[in-house]
Amino acid sequence: MARAVNDIWTYLHYPFAQHALIAATLVALVSGLIAPFVAARDMAFAVHGSAELAFPTAVAGLLLFDDALTGALLGSVLVAIAIALLGSRRGDGNTAIGVILAFGLGLGVFLLSFYHGYASQATNILFGSIVAVTGRDLAVLGVVAAVVSLLVLVVYRPLFFSSVDPEVAEARGVPVRILGLLFVLMLTVTVTEVAQVVGTLLVLSLAITPAAAARCWTAAPLLVTGLSVLFALLAADGGFLLSLAFVDSGVKASVFITFISFGLYVVARVAAVVRRV
Repeated sequence: MARAVNDIWTYLHYPFAQHALIAATLVALVSGLIAPFVAARDMAFAVHGSAELAFPTAVAGLLLFDDALTGALLGSVLVAIAIALLGSRRGDGNTAIGVILAFGLGLGVFLLSFYHGYASQATNILFGSIVAVTGRDLAVLGVVAAVVSLLVLVVYRPLFFSSVDPEVAEARGVPVRILGLLFVLMLTVTVTEVAQVVGTLLVLSLAITPAAAARCWTAAPLLVTGLSVLFALLAADGGFLLSLAFVDSGVKASVFITFISFGLYVVARVAAVVRRV
């Protein structure tokens, strides 16, 4: 144990580890804020679809700007608009995401064939590479986290109302359609950000699982949001620190993040069952 702590402390003196820890914290914060709304709106598939669509837009970014992150973030805006427009009627959302996802993945593979440079920036979005976060990437992630967090705080009450009961919210004058588009936009940008750390294949571990665990402990909206952020922070930061402690194993930080997130969910479910007995 003492050796593992020493290893963690030693690695944290290096810039790459400091950047990675800050990135994990930023991603966890914004994921924890968004996750309760994803659960309330039953948009787990939207998270999955948005995560995978970060890949073709990242490849497009490599071709156009030689920058995968910029392409992924700009592409997330287009993906959000497409999902909102094609899924404007109730019940059409998942179908629209499925259609766009199928086309997007094929487009990503097609575009990648035209890129002859080092494509790890794009493939990192699929599998995650927290230790590859640069200072510039960190600045972009910081801006994204700040903007999304501010928007969530500003529209928290009407957004939650429209997520839980959209018909009543619309009848009371809440701009449900506008809030829906805004949320999808925040979601796709957040998922693209999370993909930088855990990859699109594991993005559900931060964008959904923390809120699912939080809802097992309480039904109060503000408490769910607070616990969701806490659980996301424990998973993201704890997973990265564990990867430093067991760096010789070769296991990526994203795996540890996923394990901790799932462990928190299992504990929450067990606790919920025990309380009912």
